[in-house]
Amino acid sequence: MSDTFTTRVLNVASGSSETVVDLTLDCEAFLREAAQGRDGLLNIFVPHATAGIAVIETGAGSDDDLLTALHTLLPADDRWQHRHGSPGHGRDHVLPAIVPPHATLPVVNGRLELGTWQSVCLVDTNKDNPNRQVRLSFLG
Repeated sequence: MSDTFTTRVLNVASGSSETVVDLTLDCEAFLREAAQGRDGLLNIFVPHATAGIAVIETGAGSDDDLLTALHTLLPADDRWQHRHGSPGHGRDHVLPAIVPPHATLPVVNGRLELGTWQSVCLVDTNKDNPNRQVRLSFLG
């Protein structure tokens, strides 16, 4: 099964502020090695209770707009029952219900099949956890 399924863990420094981290180049580099020109599926998974994976446009303000929308939907205040960590940290634990911790994307001829403006991104609103792991898995 080693040539059918390949996986790798990325260590991502997301910092101490809310952020959207573009992982597209990392995904493409992984697929150059793992897919070797084959068709299949790429699964991106973040094994954290306070982060998610989004497929969005970046660089034109959409990543900041996403963080603004999440702030509106999930304010960083004291309404949350989950209360350890930074003020409003309980909202970070609700984030994966809105921005899921995974995405599965098509791979054709070894290349990620994204739309023109789409990027694969880690969404991290948790200021208390500056380091994340992201698992990339290719199933050919």
